[in-house]
Amino acid sequence: MAALRTHMYHALLWLIALLFFAPVAWIMLSSFKTANQILAVPPVLLFRPTLANYERVLSDPHILHGLFNSLVLSIVSVLIAVAVSFLAAFSFSRFKPRGTDFLMFLLLSIRMLPGSAAILPIYLMYVGLGWKDSYWGVIMFYAMFSIPFSVWILKGFIDGVSTRFDETGLSNGVGWFRIIVRLIFPQVMPGVIAALIFNFIFVWNEFLFNYIIGGPRTNNIPVALSTGLYSGGGVDWTFVSTVTTIYILPPILVVYVFQRYLLVGMTFGTVRGEV
Repeated sequence: MAALRTHMYHALLWLIALLFFAPVAWIMLSSFKTANQILAVPPVLLFRPTLANYERVLSDPHILHGLFNSLVLSIVSVLIAVAVSFLAAFSFSRFKPRGTDFLMFLLLSIRMLPGSAAILPIYLMYVGLGWKDSYWGVIMFYAMFSIPFSVWILKGFIDGVSTRFDETGLSNGVGWFRIIVRLIFPQVMPGVIAALIFNFIFVWNEFLFNYIIGGPRTNNIPVALSTGLYSGGGVDWTFVSTVTTIYILPPILVVYVFQRYLLVGMTFGTVRGEV
């Protein structure tokens, strides 16, 4: 009876997973169809795949430029954000400056603000400073927006590392930099990877701010997808499905490769104490 219950539970989990994956599978299959096959009623389930859609999209310099921008903006901004956040989280965790709890609340409150409420002052600031459509301007914005969430995650992980490591290192004449790099950082690596992945996905999918404070030089794939959405008086579904398929592959690969660290990182600060 217990074995049957376990099998039914697993079957239910698979069913839920397949239901959530169905739209993704459908859009990926559509990228190998012609426009007539995509719009056919009833849907065409058996068809001869075509690579013409990929040849058209991958030969479009606008799409390739957007893909390059997405990679550069995501990777550079997230690395900067996590590096700054790790040092800030270490300071909050170990030195506990006055008002730490209030400062942590202020950091988190930045993420509570809807993007639509902040877009106008940010746009005016970027235009006034000449940062609009600047790589470093957009990268710094994404890094700034990723730091609060990263600090919260990493502080919880560093809190779980015993201060005895710091005391042992200091008593042996080791500087703070080596303590951070050689003793603390390896133990919170799952948290660092979790912060990297979460922020990478956020920046990778971000549309609004890139559309407003970006431009032809810095537009990413979501913006390129929105601007190329219509063709011939209607939605170009072959373009949409193909670009979407290409665009979702990097996050899927990142999560698949680092899923072990991600799962450990998501529960590190909640199910264990000091190490």
